[in-house]
Amino acid sequence: MREYEVMFILDPEADESVVSGVADRITGVVSAAGGSISNIDRWGKRRLAYPLDKRTEGYYVVVDFTAGPDSVAELERVLRLADEVVRFKVVRRAAA
Repeated sequence: MREYEVMFILDPEADESVVSGVADRITGVVSAAGGSISNIDRWGKRRLAYPLDKRTEGYYVVVDFTAGPDSVAELERVLRLADEVVRFKVVRRAAA
């Protein structure tokens, strides 16, 4: 198992149910593969570095988790298909 971090950006008008729904989807994918979620950090609405789909703001969420490499591929597939997600990035955390 390796430690990963996924940051995703949602529409700035996303309500709590949308944010929770995407977080639950991530939790489901990671848990089904035998991984675990260590932290979900909701940053809230922030200004984007550059416009994405004519949006200048987004709702940022960062999730720290432990999982195998196969589950990361499935997580990326699920996030790519989610209409609520504007952008996402999964990175492997450096071993301390």
